[in-house]
Amino acid sequence: MSSLEVIALIVSGVFVGFINTLAGGGTIISLSLFMFMGLPADVANGTNRIAVILQNMTSVTTFRQQKLLDTRKALWLSIPTVIGSIIGAQLSVQIDEATFRKAIAAVMLMMVFFILTKPAKWLKGQEALQLKKVSPLQMLIFFAIGIYGGFVQVGVGYFLLAGIVLGAGYDLVKANAIKVFIVLLYTIFALVVFVVNDKVNWQFGLIHAIGNIMGAYIASRYAVNWGANFIRWFIIVIIFITSADLFGIIDIRGMFS
Repeated sequence: MSSLEVIALIVSGVFVGFINTLAGGGTIISLSLFMFMGLPADVANGTNRIAVILQNMTSVTTFRQQKLLDTRKALWLSIPTVIGSIIGAQLSVQIDEATFRKAIAAVMLMMVFFILTKPAKWLKGQEALQLKKVSPLQMLIFFAIGIYGGFVQVGVGYFLLAGIVLGAGYDLVKANAIKVFIVLLYTIFALVVFVVNDKVNWQFGLIHAIGNIMGAYIASRYAVNWGANFIRWFIIVIIFITSADLFGIIDIRGMFS
């Protein structure tokens, strides 16, 4: 691996860790970079989980230090999500790469909607809901989110935030704390599935994780809106370029070979 590739992995990791901690969608950058650097789509999907775990360990620790994490509610919501993630990860490793590349492209294009609609504007806390126990419907919803997260991870933060804010009544800051806790737990189990099926490149994943940890710390420590509009449009551009490559419309790797 060249010095330029190492720098690209670390720098992109900072952006990904920051974006994923505050909302979601940053994983698009990770998957795109991994595939542009030559990893098969299914291996890129598994490799990405290393950085996700480490960035969320950082975020959870920082949120807990600031007393923003409701651990009890987070644990209850994590149970169905973890179960779903194991199923989703298993589905992911069983389909062929060509089909999986198209599935990732479709998911990426779907994420454009969530990025453009600015979910933070309509996600508002409801204190009365926070006192209620986790309902069977919530368990089912988070089970479904877990299947999605285990399968591809891209944009799962938007779905988790919607479930935590609309279903459990937390404001966005506290919802983010619960979100990163849930992602941390289910991703550990999902990663095991990818490792067992030899879908992980540890070198790429660990180097990328260095940047992820830095970005996650900055976002969870200061939680401010730095250049959100630029980040939104940057991700949208990445989505369209990567989707075109995955659908075979263009060949990014071929341009640089």
